[in-house]
Amino acid sequence: MVSIRERKYGNKKYYYIEHSFRLNGTVIKKEKYLGSNIPKDLDKIKRDFIAQIYAQKWYLSLDKIRTTYKKDIGSATASEKDKEIEGFMIKFTYDTQKIEGSTLTLKETANLLQHGVTPSNKPTRDVKEAEAHSNIFYNMIKYKKDLTLQLVLEWHHSLFENTKKDIAGKIRTRQVWIYGSKFVPPSPAEVIPLLDDFLSWYNKNKMKMHPVELAAIAHLKFVTVHPFIDGNGRLSRLVMNFVLNRFGYPMLNIPYENRVGYYNALERAQVKKTDSIFVLWFFRRYIKEYKRYLK
Repeated sequence: MVSIRERKYGNKKYYYIEHSFRLNGTVIKKEKYLGSNIPKDLDKIKRDFIAQIYAQKWYLSLDKIRTTYKKDIGSATASEKDKEIEGFMIKFTYDTQKIEGSTLTLKETANLLQHGVTPSNKPTRDVKEAEAHSNIFYNMIKYKKDLTLQLVLEWHHSLFENTKKDIAGKIRTRQVWIYGSKFVPPSPAEVIPLLDDFLSWYNKNKMKMHPVELAAIAHLKFVTVHPFIDGNGRLSRLVMNFVLNRFGYPMLNIPYENRVGYYNALERAQVKKTDSIFVLWFFRRYIKEYKRYLK
């Protein structure tokens, strides 16, 4: 967290912003002088300040992951690439569905998506939505154009067209709540303007912001708008991986076992209206997942 510090020299007051973080086991404190008055554009100054810190602590590692990943993929045969993508798709589909309440096990998900074996005594909804998610994933990684509202609506429609036709591909017109969370999603009247703001933000920042940070904040912003009655988490994780894949970074799965930390980071960022809370969680999770590419 960036904090403001006031210091006195004689009868005069001077202001600084500062942020402490741990790098290679050492706590490092960075600060920036603001002047004798707090500037009006403090929020922008904070964002730029944090960006500089991120550049030192995270960006080099993230870019090394991308470089090593591209070399690794570049040396693989077509069959090896297909197998790796299939493996990620199965795990991603299993975890993203499980987080939202699916009863399918990882083995059942794999048998369903690889061999067409429908698990017995499991809800049809869980089966249909897993199959739909798999299809959306493959369409997503092949899609050549950029992110649009129409694309997201198509994903949502495809996810629910065989299980919840009444909401498939439709922006919500009712208030929703996230039970157990302190965060209350926007009212229905705010949803479309906020989606417009989200896409405007994305288009403005997609060539300026680091791609992994862009993916993290896109996930956070989209799920915060909560534009649908159901499926907001799954769609936000698809948006996240759309961005990562588009910029050549390995995609990220959020395991069901890590859902508590994931939920906490999202909720804290939403309640405090501070993107960096989720971004820092995301960076740590991403680097932990792909530390093999940093060796």
